Amino acid sequence: MFSAHTKRSKARLITTSLVGIVFSCTTLSALASFKQPGKIIAGSDMTFYPYEYMKDNKPAGFDIEYLDGLAKIMGLKASNIDTRWANLIPGLRGGRFDLINSSMYITAPRLKVIDMIPYSKSGESILSLKGASYQPKTMQDFCGHTIGSMAGTAWLKQMQNVSKSDCVKKGLKPIKIRMYPTDPQTTQAMLSHAVEAQITDSAVAQGVVQRMGSRVTISSDKLLDPVLHGFGVKKGNDEVRKVLIEGIKKYSQSPEYAALLKKYNMQDLSETDIKTMMPKD
Repeated sequence: MFSAHTKRSKARLITTSLVGIVFSCTTLSALASFKQPGKIIAGSDMTFYPYEYMKDNKPAGFDIEYLDGLAKIMGLKASNIDTRWANLIPGLRGGRFDLINSSMYITAPRLKVIDMIPYSKSGESILSLKGASYQPKTMQDFCGHTIGSMAGTAWLKQMQNVSKSDCVKKGLKPIKIRMYPTDPQTTQAMLSHAVEAQITDSAVAQGVVQRMGSRVTISSDKLLDPVLHGFGVKKGNDEVRKVLIEGIKKYSQSPEYAALLKKYNMQDLSETDIKTMMPKD
């Protein structure tokens, strides 16, 4: 059994260690060029369940909780501004917020206009109507069909390339792509038969099935195009970028982070993932 003195010493050691983690990040935070003292202001498209959405008139989801935990480790508070997807990068570059927190895929074109810091990984899945004869498993199955997608997403260019190289060049009809401002609007378009299938993030697709599984299903049988999610930071804002990288390292070692991954059934992001999945110039 430990003596009372030993227990108090252990408690002081643990407390000191935790304070040290927060202090080191807070010191860095003091150097960062955040828009408001003591606060991280983020742009988020709150229509992307389970990453970011509104629940009881409050932001909720994996990305929202992740940034809350990260900000806490850094000695700051997080504030997310609901912003439609197409306006996120312009808003960041225009100085409306400190960063983009919206499960944004890290792509080579985006890295040309903003900096991106990886914090999680995902990929795409295909949604189709339950019981329908058309159940596409890959993008190559889109040839000659009308497919719905949220506007501004990373997979649109890939679909266009597949349409040219795998459809038209082989004598098949091209993919008809219809874009919508939000992901839920795309799902509604599928339900109303305006499109035959929907392509979206895999976790988002799982969330749609959880909410309306009697009407839709995931027809793809494997993860399409595994990618990294990243916080978007304005180019030249090196102070914010550096402090976020330091904070992510600390937060990824915390029990709160482990609990968050378990809650949303997400996988941990490893250094190997980052090295192999980060887009090359």
